[in-house]
Amino acid sequence: MTPEFFIGLGLILLGTVSVAWASPKDYLTRLINLEIPAFGLLLVMLSFDEMLALLTFIAVATVSTFIFVRVIGKREEIN
Repeated sequence: MTPEFFIGLGLILLGTVSVAWASPKDYLTRLINLEIPAFGLLLVMLSFDEMLALLTFIAVATVSTFIFVRVIGKREEIN
């Protein structure tokens, strides 16, 4: 196991907790905190293969940002 693997696992865990219990409960803070676990996933995949890490990071960042922006839009329509 490489150091990137353990740092990545720590970032995934820390990032998931920071998204779930963000201190200011606004959407921008949660969207920014969502990048922490994505970067942790990049480091975990980097310990296996560089191309896999790059493709996984792009896919996770794109899909999670798209879903979160849709949720923000729907919440603003309700209010």
